[in-house]
Amino acid sequence: MNNDPLGLITSEHEMIRQAARDFAQKEIAPIAAEFDESGEFPYQTIKKMGEMGFMGIEVPEEYGGAGMDTLAYVLALEEICKVDASHGTIMSVNNSLFCYAVLRYGNEWQKQNFLTPVAAGEKIAAYSLTEPMSGSDAGSMRSRAERDGEFYILNGRKSWVTSAPVADIILVFIMTQPDLAHKGISAFLIDTTQPGFSRGKKEPKLGIRASATSEIVFENFRVPVENRLGEEGEGFKIAMSVLDAGRIGIAAQSLGIAEAAYEASLEYTREREAFGQKIGQFQGIGFKLADMKTRIEASRLLTYAAAMAKEKTKKSGGRFTLEASMAKLFASETAMFCAHEAVQIHGGIGYSKELPVERYFRDAKITEIYEGTSEIQRLVISRLETGLR
Repeated sequence: MNNDPLGLITSEHEMIRQAARDFAQKEIAPIAAEFDESGEFPYQTIKKMGEMGFMGIEVPEEYGGAGMDTLAYVLALEEICKVDASHGTIMSVNNSLFCYAVLRYGNEWQKQNFLTPVAAGEKIAAYSLTEPMSGSDAGSMRSRAERDGEFYILNGRKSWVTSAPVADIILVFIMTQPDLAHKGISAFLIDTTQPGFSRGKKEPKLGIRASATSEIVFENFRVPVENRLGEEGEGFKIAMSVLDAGRIGIAAQSLGIAEAAYEASLEYTREREAFGQKIGQFQGIGFKLADMKTRIEASRLLTYAAAMAKEKTKKSGGRFTLEASMAKLFASETAMFCAHEAVQIHGGIGYSKELPVERYFRDAKITEIYEGTSEIQRLVISRLETGLR
């Protein structure tokens, strides 16, 4: 397999990829099934990932990060997700949705107080945009933040917040000017230890079960004005640009899941016999493998290209929406395709928890949903290409 189709990977990139691969195989693989079954949060391995620099890969060293680029992040995340997508989800939220947001839009005080401990792995972060009655349509959110001198008073309920049950800091998007719809949304950095904050129902999920997800509730929660990220009313713009980065993370996660499903299938077809021959010799199975491999390599190209598009914007300050959406769309649907085919190739044993392919199948589905469904990605891509709204 050519894991560097664009000729971009340096020796430094290879070092972090190998470090992530070794860590995933030695530390995560032995516990992945256990934590998937229990749904418990893997505190110890996440702490170790923080110590190794995996929680703030693109954050400069002065703010506690590893000081590397987007491709390094993609390579490391791909290896983690190849073993367990739950660990990868936690890593992705910290890196893509939180660290990127504060690094790009935060002031120096916010970077020192919120970014540094998260990038260093000392604290866990979350990102909260969705509400019970507000998903893709962020402009319809019902939560409110009202200015009161040097504070905002927050009230409302947010849902489907990844890492919320354990998060120390949450980047939350909430309505400050309801009459302006999405232009009235603002962003705040929330310290979850403060009064008025509580964690609601923990979601009993189909997949990525060790990645804790729950509602969060604000009841007259007072947040200082200095905790506002960006200006009042800039929340939607911040949320959408941060989701661009998040979608590259989901593409990398999807690539890891797809590779795991493919490699398990490849090994199985070389060993399993039926009707006097290896099942990989049957054309029906061989064609499945060919389709899986082709989609994986196409996903790799799109994901790495999106990573490099993001790198180019670090100086220009532009967007990489198209590249991120295409990578996320294709890679997520590839993960689901490959996981489905893996179960089919394995037959009955693929449906059993004795092998991890059924977990790959369950974990793959969410990649087509969170951080923008496949339908939203197609909408974004088509609008950008046609110029029509």
